[in-house]
Amino acid sequence: MSKKKKTLRTAAGQPWADNNHSLTAGKRGPVLMQDYQLIEKLAHFDRERIPERVVHAKGAGAQGVFVLTHDMSKYTKADIFNGKKGKKTPMMARFSEVAGEAGYPDTVRDVRGFALKFYTRDGNYDIVGNNTPVFFINDPLKFPDFIHSQKRDPQTHLRSQDMQWDFWSHSPESCHQVTYLMGDRGLPASYRNMNGYGSHTFKWVNKDGQVYWVKYHFHTQQGVKNMSAATAAKIAGEDTDYFIKDLYDAIAHKNYPTWKVYVQIIPYEAGMHYKHDIFDVTKVVSKKDYPLHEVGYFTLNKNPDNYFDDVEEAAFSPANLVPGVEASPDKLLQGRLFAYKDAERYRLGVNFENLPVNRPHNVKHPANYEQDGFMAEHQGHQVNYEPNGENGPVEDHAAKIKPYDVSGKADSYDTYAPDYYSAAGALYRLYPKAEQDRLIETLKSTLGTVKSHTTKVLETRQFYHADHEYGERVAKALGLDMSEIKGK
Repeated sequence: MSKKKKTLRTAAGQPWADNNHSLTAGKRGPVLMQDYQLIEKLAHFDRERIPERVVHAKGAGAQGVFVLTHDMSKYTKADIFNGKKGKKTPMMARFSEVAGEAGYPDTVRDVRGFALKFYTRDGNYDIVGNNTPVFFINDPLKFPDFIHSQKRDPQTHLRSQDMQWDFWSHSPESCHQVTYLMGDRGLPASYRNMNGYGSHTFKWVNKDGQVYWVKYHFHTQQGVKNMSAATAAKIAGEDTDYFIKDLYDAIAHKNYPTWKVYVQIIPYEAGMHYKHDIFDVTKVVSKKDYPLHEVGYFTLNKNPDNYFDDVEEAAFSPANLVPGVEASPDKLLQGRLFAYKDAERYRLGVNFENLPVNRPHNVKHPANYEQDGFMAEHQGHQVNYEPNGENGPVEDHAAKIKPYDVSGKADSYDTYAPDYYSAAGALYRLYPKAEQDRLIETLKSTLGTVKSHTTKVLETRQFYHADHEYGERVAKALGLDMSEIKGK
């Protein structure tokens, strides 16, 4: 026996008599202005597309669960990381491209976003990183310029190798990440087959007020796999949504992807005196110096019920921290703490955290003094100012951050010590010979197409400073004179 169908209704709840035929003056029209159902349907349709993300516009997402395997209360009081083995926390993940628009092919060479939202007992905790452990820049002032260089030329409206290489060649701190991107990891085989990283250094604080620095690593249990440039180009011409489909199909077939969660734990004082600045996001902290500690794992086991509701409206921010996890002085992180939520206010509206996918699970309607604004709801009768004598919500002093010293003269400083190349050279030497060969071939097919001779020389000079063989091979592939590369 079939179930009784629901009555078609307008958004205001009125029954809808005819959803196929407009109200007209006679059989041949014209259409009447009084057909408010037509007007409302068209008006809603006109507004169905919110602005896409400025960065990470295209991606795939799913819901899942984080499972704790090791109690980390020695290092942090964050509830999500405290407790017995097997403790579960609901979460969601969104994987994405960085530069492309919403309709861009999934398999174009690009850094991939790796964003996680944990619905913890202390509120939402977001870790918003990438599939590489470093980034192109380390000062937030350069971020808009970097993204402009990755987007479309303002005159031709075409993606431009000239723009991005021009920026990179004049930003030597990018050399490490460029070496990652032009290597095999720039073309992952799927979202399921890539690792993720929190990128920045964060601060963990335990219940006794002891402080540690940490870096997050998420290791795919499906194995790290990449694809060749030829395969990526072929798929781009056949299935622009290849990664989205792959993730959806895997979960639909109950082949649930899993990532193990690790952290590097760095004692506070040791971190402040490490061999290079641990807050410089263009560099890594050696796992030989500070090995990985397993924390748990997360598994994605539920596809979106509605992509728009569950993924497109999802808003991530590194400012979504919980007691026991705090920001570090990392300058790029400091800029992101503002920029992400501000971007969501533009994209989704000032009350974007009221949307179901962004609502915390620990409280139904968070109490605060931020009221009104577009799409405000569930405000009740509570007072909207503080201090007050009206029994308004009060502070929880247990959530205060650990105090830290700040000193120095206010000025615009060079972001970090100018060692731009050693990390890139170490990465090049870490690559197997076959991957080095593919790296050189990729640089030939990308940097080699740039019109500016100066850009080619400046960028190749960076590779030479990173590793002489690296630079010499690129120069040979591009037909450049080594005397120019060496600056003679």
